[in-house]
Amino acid sequence: MLNKPENEPPWPKRIQGFSFSPMRPGNDPVKHILPTESEVEADLKLLSGRTNAVRVYSVEGVQAKIPELAAKVGLNVTLGAWIGPDPVENERQVTEVIRIARENYQNVIRVIIGNESILRGEITVKELDSYLERAQRELTIPVSTAEPWHVWIQHPDLADHVDFIATHMLPYWEGVPLDNAVDYIIDRYNTLARNFPDKLVVIGEVGWPSNGRKRGGAVASPANQATFLRRFLAKAEELEYVYYVMEAFDQIWKQKNTEGAVGAYWGVYDANRQPKFPFTSPIVSIPEWQTLAAVSVAIAIICFMLLVVDSKTLKLRGRGFLASIAFIAATGVVWIFYSYSRQYLTFSTILVGILMSIGLLGVVIVVLAEAHEWAEAIWGSMQRRAFVKQEVPDDELPMVSVHVPAYNEPPEMMIETLNALARLDYPRFEVIVMDNNTKDPEVWRPVEAHCRTLGPHFKFFHEGQLAGFKAGALNYALARTADEATVVAVIDSDYQVDPYWLRDLTPQFLKENVAIVQAPQDYRDDKENLFKAMCYAEYRAFFSIGMVVRNERNAIIQHGTMTMVRRSVLEEVGAWAEWCITEDAELGLRIFEQGCEAYYTSKSYGKGLMPDNFVDFKKQRFRWAYGSVQIMRYHLGELLRKGETKLTWGQRYHFVAGWLPWMADSINLIFTASALLWSTYMIYLPLTVDAPMLILSVVPLTFFIFKVAKMIYLYHRRVDSSVVQTMASAVAGLALTHTIAKAMLYGVITKNLPFFRTPKKAADSSEFWYALQSAREEALVGIALLLAAWCLYQQHGASSSDQLVWMIVLLVQSTPYVAAVAMSFIGACAQLPEKLVESITSPLADRPKTENE
Repeated sequence: MLNKPENEPPWPKRIQGFSFSPMRPGNDPVKHILPTESEVEADLKLLSGRTNAVRVYSVEGVQAKIPELAAKVGLNVTLGAWIGPDPVENERQVTEVIRIARENYQNVIRVIIGNESILRGEITVKELDSYLERAQRELTIPVSTAEPWHVWIQHPDLADHVDFIATHMLPYWEGVPLDNAVDYIIDRYNTLARNFPDKLVVIGEVGWPSNGRKRGGAVASPANQATFLRRFLAKAEELEYVYYVMEAFDQIWKQKNTEGAVGAYWGVYDANRQPKFPFTSPIVSIPEWQTLAAVSVAIAIICFMLLVVDSKTLKLRGRGFLASIAFIAATGVVWIFYSYSRQYLTFSTILVGILMSIGLLGVVIVVLAEAHEWAEAIWGSMQRRAFVKQEVPDDELPMVSVHVPAYNEPPEMMIETLNALARLDYPRFEVIVMDNNTKDPEVWRPVEAHCRTLGPHFKFFHEGQLAGFKAGALNYALARTADEATVVAVIDSDYQVDPYWLRDLTPQFLKENVAIVQAPQDYRDDKENLFKAMCYAEYRAFFSIGMVVRNERNAIIQHGTMTMVRRSVLEEVGAWAEWCITEDAELGLRIFEQGCEAYYTSKSYGKGLMPDNFVDFKKQRFRWAYGSVQIMRYHLGELLRKGETKLTWGQRYHFVAGWLPWMADSINLIFTASALLWSTYMIYLPLTVDAPMLILSVVPLTFFIFKVAKMIYLYHRRVDSSVVQTMASAVAGLALTHTIAKAMLYGVITKNLPFFRTPKKAADSSEFWYALQSAREEALVGIALLLAAWCLYQQHGASSSDQLVWMIVLLVQSTPYVAAVAMSFIGACAQLPEKLVESITSPLADRPKTENE
């Protein structure tokens, strides 16, 4: 539909003139790297028979030979002297032009002294007048200078010193839409003719670029270039205009000058001297569209087939959704690569292209993974490995050893945790409290004493110096576990468990291959203030969506509270890893590598405490993200190749796909830094540095919109939350973006950062300013992004869609940083009531089943 052939007037057999610069790839007149005489002669031979004349801009080097060489092939020449800020060079150019024009009087028909010199502000009108008058005195042919039409209107006295009006008519630079461009030129031509009735108006440059950024309503493309020129030439012949088409050949060197990237693409022929569009046949916007469509379809089919591997329970609507995403993504990728390939390859474009390819591949992979979770969460049956509660006689239930690691925890909180454990409705269990490295006896002694009051099956241990952080404490407890205990359960020191926790979950261990049974993390202090209500909204999504989907392929993330592990398997795989700061998730992956099974229930059986402020909220997520990189590095071989591991492809997929969004955050941090650097160049070099290609700017916007849409839809459908709660979750999640990105990058360049324990009940309202400054990094980056967008708007406005979309990209990029500042402020204001975020109406423990569960 978009590539229907368009009939336009045919190109004349011979046009009046071409603007001619003989530079080829590798040439650069600014650096005085010029083509050879034979190369110039070859260009003129190519143009002979297609035009009456050529216009040249300088007489430097081999360009001084152009009139002589043009005479051999029957071409006339409008000779030009380049006028700039250097008076000595200006004098040399004018002297040379006069000499060459005299020596080649047979075919030099006009002389133009200066090209847009007044527009660039490099000399004054008075100085230019003196050069013009000298040329007029010494030559018998017409003399003028070349400027855009509006410069002649602004400086009418300049016309008193020329023999004709040489004007540039380039509607692209003025943002004129293609359909209005020819009429625009006619109108401006008539304006000049009315203002200077005794002067011939010569259109010294007229053209349209085949590539470049959109300016206002003007779109640069080969089809638009062909359409404009063929329409203009037909009208120019009818109106008997004198004109020079801008220009004969593409000039790659112009990408580095004040015209920006678009300067390289004004040629009718490309840099390899091949025509860029059809001269007489119908014009097709993208001639290769059939090939591109076939490639898009092929890529989309491959992506779709990969997405539905092992998705037998996915409903038809889910498959249709994945097919749509696969086809949209494939089409976008092919379109982007095609658009980018239309550029001339330089070192900078190749470098940007490589980085773009890597980033684009990452975005597509993340989008497909997110789409897969979206489809399975909404349209999957979720029945392959559903958690089914079993009634088992007491004498058949395994003995459980409950391990409670603690470090410097408030004794009153610990006592509440132990009291809840004492109320467990379970026939055989023990509780081992392992307090490691707490220095103050006033903290751990009350807990030790309370354990004695609860009976012999509560054991308390304290070690003043124990390595390994939480993993070290758990290994210490494992070594002191009762011989008859076959299941090890772990809870954090702040958790108050449900009396039926063990009774409901341990029967799963009667299946021989089950090694892990996991209940969700849940929290009881969400009504304490606004900050914790928002944090709670953010936590819930993973346990209500991600873990449920992962359970279908036996690929849950083991987290270090509310988890149960078969003791024999735990000891067989080497217990808890003391080198990893997320020892829980690492242990789960090691157990899966042995071919064991894990089961997850989304029902809550225990509630703990959330971080008290944004500082601790960030540190907790930093630990989780950094630990994931440790796990990836350690288990990379098992995740990517079969080897001796028993990991299924579904498990590999979910572990890698689960980390992808965090990896995307780290790449996004690099993108943000690059965007700020690019914007800085745009601000300080507005004439040479354009906004990124529109189609590239759309990628991060599309990615952001997709993620937000997924979050809102899934959160509403699967977490049973209101719009306000969904937005609260979004703000809290976005606020962690910078922290996660840093953690992932640190994980790549370091190996072992220290374990950070999340303190509980440690908030202090007197620490307002400390809590507020916890987002100082995010505040600085956010301000930089907003300031960049504002400066670009002040400089360029919203006239160009490329500029407008780039400014929107900067605003979108600032969103996570603004969210972090907001969370920092909310966390510092502990008195803000949670009712500002509506109460969670359906806690995990009581959430009704959906039809897919």
